[in-house]
Amino acid sequence: MKNTTLCYVEQEGKYLMLLRNKKKQDENAGKWIGVGGKFEEGESPQDCLLREVQEETGLRLTQYRFRGIVTFVSDRYETEYMHLFTAHGFEGELTACDEGELKWVEKDKVLSLPLWEGDREFLRLLREDAPFFSLKLVYQGDKLVSSVLTQCLGSHTALPR
Repeated sequence: MKNTTLCYVEQEGKYLMLLRNKKKQDENAGKWIGVGGKFEEGESPQDCLLREVQEETGLRLTQYRFRGIVTFVSDRYETEYMHLFTAHGFEGELTACDEGELKWVEKDKVLSLPLWEGDREFLRLLREDAPFFSLKLVYQGDKLVSSVLTQCLGSHTALPR
């Protein structure tokens, strides 16, 4: 199992998106995602978030919000626990990323980009300002076959496929 962070940095109605197009053997190749990465030994979700965002973008977050945990289960990849954040404040200048192309994208156009199918579900939750949630996404190959949402109040909803 691996633990990761993913952050959608917000500015003027846009998200900072990363087109994964520079690394060889990248499970996210050709997809647009937020910024983040794998935990290092001893890191908390917040430690990983701050380090990864600065490494990938050059930005230092000053205001962010922990939005939920997304569990990815796949027949191809190891199980992943992704700690999902949004950020509303930052300092610094945007720098080039060695993992792909960074671009500010209007929030209402993000869903038209090539995304993982499950990303559309948690992006919808972010757009709706859902309370803290746990979302389990099950993939067979690149196809999302199951999605189960649990909100912080303990309600449990299986999303239709």
